[in-house]
Amino acid sequence: MEVKKIGVLGAGAMGSGIALVAAQSGYDVVLSDIDLAFVDKGLKWIGNFLNKSVEKGKMTAEQKDAIIGKIVRTTGVDEFNDVDVVIEAIIEDLQVKKDAFNQLDQVCKPEALLTTNTSSISITQIAASTKRPDRVAGLHFFNPAPVMRLVEIIRGYYTSDDTVNTLLDVTVKFNKKSIVVKKDSPGFVVNRVMMAQYIEAIKLVEEGVATPEDVDIAVKLGLNHPMGPFELHDFTGTDIGYHVANYFCDECKDIRWNPPLALKELIRAGRLGRKTGSGWYNY
Repeated sequence: MEVKKIGVLGAGAMGSGIALVAAQSGYDVVLSDIDLAFVDKGLKWIGNFLNKSVEKGKMTAEQKDAIIGKIVRTTGVDEFNDVDVVIEAIIEDLQVKKDAFNQLDQVCKPEALLTTNTSSISITQIAASTKRPDRVAGLHFFNPAPVMRLVEIIRGYYTSDDTVNTLLDVTVKFNKKSIVVKKDSPGFVVNRVMMAQYIEAIKLVEEGVATPEDVDIAVKLGLNHPMGPFELHDFTGTDIGYHVANYFCDECKDIRWNPPLALKELIRAGRLGRKTGSGWYNY
């Protein structure tokens, strides 16, 4: 199917970034959240992001305005009635996502594709809340979406080849590199590898092998990663890492995913990363 219009549900950091990517790629975009204040905050972030490109001479002010002009602001999902693809980027809670997809299924045209930016939740479970599970898939971007090149396209149990092929075309137009995750497995590819590394890094600290600072330095300089595991999870939120590890443990019934005590203590102390001013480090 030809995709001309994309709906983005959720105007937080990920949703705003995805909306920017879609608008820059020439798509008409509908950006929605539960309150217009959240959408306006997202649009302000988009404007600030594009201003940097204008200042560097990478685009003109007119081009910036044209990109922002392709984004329509709204609340709820009623204005998603004519979009070709929905990308959901709301809270990482299964029931909240299922409720959202049930509403989208009722509002969106029958041929529209419904995708989720979830980093770990089962696509099949989310799709079960719709009458079009063959047209539901994961479309997982990485933060910040305008910068990070990878998108994971995740199949649910019923996701059709046509759905995957359409999303492959969309990600090409997004100027992203995509991989197809053939099996709906917790954490998909990137987060499964990342969480294993993160948990092992915490164990190194718990066992007194090295400090968080030295583990981060080792990973950055020894593995050429842009950020160490502790820096990265302070950036994304230690509570999110804790939630994902718990989800893996519950889904797989495998003790290796059990969040280490040091991570649990951070959460109990309210040290959730940069957003609270402290996590593994103080900011």
